[in-house]
Amino acid sequence: MIRTATLALALLAASGAGAHEIFVSNERDNTVSVIDSATWEVARTFPVGRRPRGLTFSKDGRRLFVCASDSDAVQVIDPDTGKLLHNLPSGEDPEQFALAPDGRTLFIANENNATTSVVDAESRKVLAQVDVGIEPEGMAVSPDGSLAVTTSETTNMVHWIDAKTLQATDATPVGQRPRHAEFTRDGRTLWVSSEIGGTVSVIDVASRTVTHTIEFEVKGVSPDRIQPVGIALSEDGRTAFVALGPSDRVAVVDTASFKVTGYILVGRRVWHLAMLPGGTQLVTTNGVSGDVTVIDAASLKAIRSVKVGRYPWGAAVRPSPGPASAGDRSAGRAE
Repeated sequence: MIRTATLALALLAASGAGAHEIFVSNERDNTVSVIDSATWEVARTFPVGRRPRGLTFSKDGRRLFVCASDSDAVQVIDPDTGKLLHNLPSGEDPEQFALAPDGRTLFIANENNATTSVVDAESRKVLAQVDVGIEPEGMAVSPDGSLAVTTSETTNMVHWIDAKTLQATDATPVGQRPRHAEFTRDGRTLWVSSEIGGTVSVIDVASRTVTHTIEFEVKGVSPDRIQPVGIALSEDGRTAFVALGPSDRVAVVDTASFKVTGYILVGRRVWHLAMLPGGTQLVTTNGVSGDVTVIDAASLKAIRSVKVGRYPWGAAVRPSPGPASAGDRSAGRAE
């Protein structure tokens, strides 16, 4: 199966069709590495603010937003050149954020001041500062744009924000130290990982109640090393992939039965995941080993690793701009 997957990657590289760029934030290097999925090599690396963590793209892929946590800023970067365009006001220690479906409203979790900042990315103005729990980190916006959620690590809650009024309306208790939140595509369900609790809570959005709690057990791995963080859902919605931190595993969960069907061995201290468009592959960021693992979604096997910077944290994917803009991209390279 690995040989088949390797051959498929080689054919993809030869044709250049369907290639994507994976942008990876390197927390200790203050850089972003860009991996070309046609070759699975780092094409370029550029400097950003201090301690970059969460990152996402504008709808058109022409702007990259980066949470520079220790710079207390959300940086807006030209992804083709790596040039800093401007900073957005963010509040203290931004860690994760989510861009609303309108393409301009950015919800930012500020870990140090227990707020969610809401910023208009076009006007660069703060629309609201919403009080949430202590040490907010995870951030997600529902597919219809009506709701935003923030997870608070110390309060152990999911905080629900009305995206129209920009007011916190409710809170749902979850496991200890919730780190990441992910809506299903239909917006009816929210998945939330709890790092220290070692669980994932599945929440019914309509009632704001936890309907299932998923636990994990890896043979030969101490339970205290099984720390769920990042979550990625397959495009067909049938599978959830959960990064389990220092266990060096990604759990595979059947979303119909909420049962764990397997574990995939990846790099050391796997933190976050990103699914490539088409759903055939996903990548993981592995902080301690300083690399990215590529997983074949069909065989559920790790098929390669790509070395990046120190302590890779988050990943975001966009279609490769193609050969026409290669010269422009190389102009901003900073190796």
